[in-house]
Amino acid sequence: MTADRKADMEFDYVIVGGGSGGATLAARLSEDRDVSVCLLEAGGDGKNLLIRLPIGAAMMVPGHPVPMHNWAFETIPQEELNSRRGYQPRGKALGGSSAINAMIYTRGHAKDYDGWAAMGCDGWGWADVLPYFRKSEDNIRGADDFHGEGGPLQVTDPQSPRPISRDFVEAAVAAGVPRNGDFNGAEQEGAGLFQLTQFHDRRRGQRCSAAAAFLHPVMTRANLEVITHALGRRVLFDGQKACGVEFSQGGEIRQVKARREVILCAGALQSPQLLMLSGIGNGHQLRAHGIDVVQDLPEVGLNLQDHVDTVLGYEVNTTDLFGVGLKGGGRLIKALRRWRKEGRGMAASNFAEAGAFLSVGKAAQAEGWPDVQMHFVIGRLINHARTVKPGYGVTLHTCLLRPKSRGWVRLGTSDPADAPMIDPGFLEGQGDAELLLAAVKQARAIMAAPPMAQHITKDHDCAHVANDADLMAVVREKSDTVYHPVGTCRMGSDAASVLDPQLRVRGVEGLRVVDASAMPQIVSGNTNAPVIMMAEKAADMIKQARKSA
Repeated sequence: MTADRKADMEFDYVIVGGGSGGATLAARLSEDRDVSVCLLEAGGDGKNLLIRLPIGAAMMVPGHPVPMHNWAFETIPQEELNSRRGYQPRGKALGGSSAINAMIYTRGHAKDYDGWAAMGCDGWGWADVLPYFRKSEDNIRGADDFHGEGGPLQVTDPQSPRPISRDFVEAAVAAGVPRNGDFNGAEQEGAGLFQLTQFHDRRRGQRCSAAAAFLHPVMTRANLEVITHALGRRVLFDGQKACGVEFSQGGEIRQVKARREVILCAGALQSPQLLMLSGIGNGHQLRAHGIDVVQDLPEVGLNLQDHVDTVLGYEVNTTDLFGVGLKGGGRLIKALRRWRKEGRGMAASNFAEAGAFLSVGKAAQAEGWPDVQMHFVIGRLINHARTVKPGYGVTLHTCLLRPKSRGWVRLGTSDPADAPMIDPGFLEGQGDAELLLAAVKQARAIMAAPPMAQHITKDHDCAHVANDADLMAVVREKSDTVYHPVGTCRMGSDAASVLDPQLRVRGVEGLRVVDASAMPQIVSGNTNAPVIMMAEKAADMIKQARKSA
């Protein structure tokens, strides 16, 4: 930051959070040279090797012993999961969670977005959002009715998928799941390899986070200021109008003013936290923390939704994957050399190379709207990779795409540096436990089908299972998040919604929220691409609002 800019600290737009929403929005808004944009990010610049290297996620996601680019939150004890505390990793760097995720590019189902529109979110139907998905994308397969070419976000096929990932697909087909070469095409249902947010140009094989795609190439713009290691503390108000942000950096509390708008892009866990710290939320709860109420919006922090996910581990008879053993170290060194030279090989793996979308429940089968997603991982991941054991294995994740369960985010304290309280309410919704049990049965059937069955030498979690009660006990012990929290600042046209369909916070002026918290209902797939889409659409909304002013 220049001395002059540090003294000025006034911009048209101030964005809090440099994740998938904030990085995209800052880049798009600063395309207009007549406006100035400031982006505040609590983490670093998102450019280091650990982020660029796809397998670096194995060191970032666990969040311990030292959190690296990760907030590493925990939930309160989950009653339906044997009162265990869940884990909620969230990215802490430019790029946000797209800097530490598994790089899977899925959008959800068209019915998700038509459902948003039916819930009162005008302008968010599938026909409305598809152009923004296509606008953001540079798909290695080229442009068609569903995909874009030439956008900032590079999307590619896996560089060097392991043979066992292809065997998972064949096993799913043998178990009756249709083959699907494009989960973002005309049909979502089926089994196949995931497309990934990795570069396919000269940087082939590197992670293409939202920051790497949108923000890093434009950070030299004169009208864009990016301030890292800056923790947002609260939104500042002049009456009922947002006029700036208070933040801390290097032990100093500072302010930045916003002439037009403040835009929160801190994610589904921290955007509601920041609203509450700013006096927007359940008035009774805010007063209990000594916070003056600016706007009483009781739904701030409610409606938390997440994909509850059961994780099953298997030992296998191949070492051509990630594992801990005599061959592992030497193979990893060779893989890193190949990645540095060619952008290919095991070091370019996203771990979850293959997957499937299935319709398990009767309603999903009738509508052709998958309600279950599987992620097949070429390594044995125990407790979010926080527990490491010797050997070679694979992991199958099975999650509910549209759970009925709803949770919440609340303030733990009034200190912005403290973590929020998080309760996803996993498996508390009617029918969720039964549906997940049925889904896990499908998962086991796939793993028992050829050619996967020939690889498995030990079933770590279900070898003892003799009936549904045994399997349900496994589900309750082996389930947690698959990292897709949404919905805590939901948009809608009803008076109780936190945001209107333009993503403006109700009851105040000059304040929007643009991230996964704005989703009224969780999408049927991974959430990174949908948040980028939302930011693309929000940028156009904001530009149009300025022209109309």
